[in-house]
Amino acid sequence: MERQSTYTATATIDEQGILTGWSEGAQRLLGYDSSAVVGRPASALLAAGGAAARRALAGRTRWNGTVPLRHQDGRRVELGVLAHRRTSDGGAADWLVVSAVTARAQPPRGEPLEEWTFLQSPFPLAIFDADLRLVRANRRMEHALALPEAAMRGLRLVHIVPGGASEEAERSMRAALESGRPQETRGAPGPHLGGAAVLSPLKDTGGRVRAVCLSVPQAGREAAAAQRPPGGTGSRAGTAADQARAAQELGEVTVPRLADVMAVDLLDDPRTPAEATGPPPDQVVLRRAALRAVPAGGPGHGTGAGADVGVGVGVGVGVGVGDSVGVGDAIVCPAQSPPAQCLAAARPLLYDTADPAVAGWAALDPGAAWLRASGAHSLLAVPLLAQGSTLGVALFGRLRQREPFGPEDLRLAEQFAARAAAGIRQARDHSRSRTTTMALQRSLLPHTLPDQAALDVATRYLPAATRAGVGGDWFDVIPLSGARVAIVVGDVVGHGIRASATMGRLRTAVRTLADVDLPADELLTHLDDLVLRLAADEGSADPDAETAGGIGTTCLYAVYDPVSRRCTLARAGHPPPAVVTPDGAVRFLDVPAGPPLGLGGLPFEAVETDLPEGSLLALYTNGLLEARDHDIDEALDKMSAALGRPATSPDSVCDRVLTELLTRRPDDDIALLVARTRALHEDRVASWHLDSEPTVVARARHHATAQLSAWGLEQAAFTTELVVSELVTNAIRYGRPPIRLRLIHQDSTLISEVYDASGTTPHMRRARIFDEGGRGLLLVAQLADRWGTRHDRIGKTVWAEQSLSAL
Repeated sequence: MERQSTYTATATIDEQGILTGWSEGAQRLLGYDSSAVVGRPASALLAAGGAAARRALAGRTRWNGTVPLRHQDGRRVELGVLAHRRTSDGGAADWLVVSAVTARAQPPRGEPLEEWTFLQSPFPLAIFDADLRLVRANRRMEHALALPEAAMRGLRLVHIVPGGASEEAERSMRAALESGRPQETRGAPGPHLGGAAVLSPLKDTGGRVRAVCLSVPQAGREAAAAQRPPGGTGSRAGTAADQARAAQELGEVTVPRLADVMAVDLLDDPRTPAEATGPPPDQVVLRRAALRAVPAGGPGHGTGAGADVGVGVGVGVGVGVGDSVGVGDAIVCPAQSPPAQCLAAARPLLYDTADPAVAGWAALDPGAAWLRASGAHSLLAVPLLAQGSTLGVALFGRLRQREPFGPEDLRLAEQFAARAAAGIRQARDHSRSRTTTMALQRSLLPHTLPDQAALDVATRYLPAATRAGVGGDWFDVIPLSGARVAIVVGDVVGHGIRASATMGRLRTAVRTLADVDLPADELLTHLDDLVLRLAADEGSADPDAETAGGIGTTCLYAVYDPVSRRCTLARAGHPPPAVVTPDGAVRFLDVPAGPPLGLGGLPFEAVETDLPEGSLLALYTNGLLEARDHDIDEALDKMSAALGRPATSPDSVCDRVLTELLTRRPDDDIALLVARTRALHEDRVASWHLDSEPTVVARARHHATAQLSAWGLEQAAFTTELVVSELVTNAIRYGRPPIRLRLIHQDSTLISEVYDASGTTPHMRRARIFDEGGRGLLLVAQLADRWGTRHDRIGKTVWAEQSLSAL
């Protein structure tokens, strides 16, 4: 397939209409530099007034069409754009506007038989070129994405349907292009595709991969829906993964069996019985969840299948729904409209569309354009009721070739609507629970990684795609004394809020234990005791609770020292870490596995390994290895291959590992941490052995002053002399030889350390008026930003850290 000369112009606009982002493609298309347009009203670029654009976007989450823009040179440019409304976790919203510019207006077409096969396939199909830009889309794909091919051509999938599923599909596309082998994702992009997406490489006669085909097999789904008996919809609609899917399935079993055209409109917030009996509002705001009609050429008399319809897409729809409001768009219904009356009465209502009130509503309300365009003569409105709440309304229409709805049709519609409502309610409850758990999980994970000079770190977290919900995987990066840094990855068993809450407890405990500089094996021992106590507390409160307190949780804890370039690791039932040396050699470290946390009584063992500067260290949870489409040995081989290839940064390594190992959304949570080691060379570290006698204190001050002069830090000399003097004096008085002084100069900090062979921990106390001592550590605490004690196998190190940024 010939490569297209295509580029994408993107811009972002906030809710006030101000441009906040401007891509190179946008600059190339319209001639404006980003500095000239960012921060200005987007309407300034329109060749016509902005009022029409604001009306077109009002209440919508997506819009596509042609916009007249003004080029920098003054000429008018008619541009086809696709706009998505995005909402962040914090509630802020903006619009992502994209447009593809291609040198070729029409994509290549095949032989007639091939063309018919592509266009009339019962499965959604789309072809993307080697740059991952859409070239072709069949009618099923147009219906599923609610966009015509012309609006999508030249755009990447992440611009057509923004979201995690599209990002995963693009990773699978790249893998298919690179490997020449089909790939599969767990979920398909777009709310109305469902199932898994298959990415198939398309090769030329020479065997070279030129493009990739995205298909969503849905074999037999619509045929089975059409043949299902009237009482048989409950299992499908009741187990739908989301409410949009449940609403769409209601259309599958009612069109054309019961109606020729139908729509499902949902309330954003379900009504309780008390709210439903109150005074009716002047208008009701609903959101379209499904729109379905008999296909072109369909008999429309109770046989055949229907077609889902989206924004402005009439392809293949015999009843001609026109430019009705699309799926996901908001609808404002007057109080006298059939949907509002049905919701107020909380019972089915039957209408003749010739009735003046119904005809007036259908003629004026954009949300009823589908009814007007279809020419339906009979309308049935049925409320969606579940667990005492009103969720929305289902509207069914019949064409003039069929008899008007009767009492038996009304009872049948109630049965279908009741089962669909149960599925929508279940999907809403699951979505709300998952959203709550995700918010808790995200709040408990690190939002930003701390500043430290020992490691260059990148992390990834992917929640599970299963109905079991989000798990308790976590990662952390913890700066320690002596320029060292700890990295940790853990996996709490179970899913849902319980697992996320337990994860938060354990992450806090790890940070607390790391702050007192416990060795890796001792830290896991204390963590094991904590899990046992949590399990006892939760078990007494809820004896039936699964994995109470996190019993069975795994954890890997590692500490890297950039001075010695050694890494100490210990693990509790966790997968072994991988190390990549600067020459590209990959190995999995032989760290004793240890038992999972919460078993108690079994020891943990730490190991040390040398890591040359520039080595990669990869920590991960077992969800990365336990994908359904390969075994663990194959996963380890793929990880080794991905880690062994040269990479510019840990971020690119993370992306490559996930691309190689995941062909679909994971069944279990995945946490991945990749760190590249740095080193503090001899020119940044100075140490001296000191005799255990009082006269050596002056010599220690001299060593420190001379070294600071060599580093150009004379402004820190006075404070450092006082700190060193107190630490050395304290070691001589209360410690045992040998005594060592060490200074470490990082970019913005200076660390003073004094080691002695005594295991006694010094404590800061307030000296009384006539005490001769007891003020040393108090002085150190006042002069330093941080100080503490680090115990070694033999002896201890008292350290103090000063900030150089304020000097």
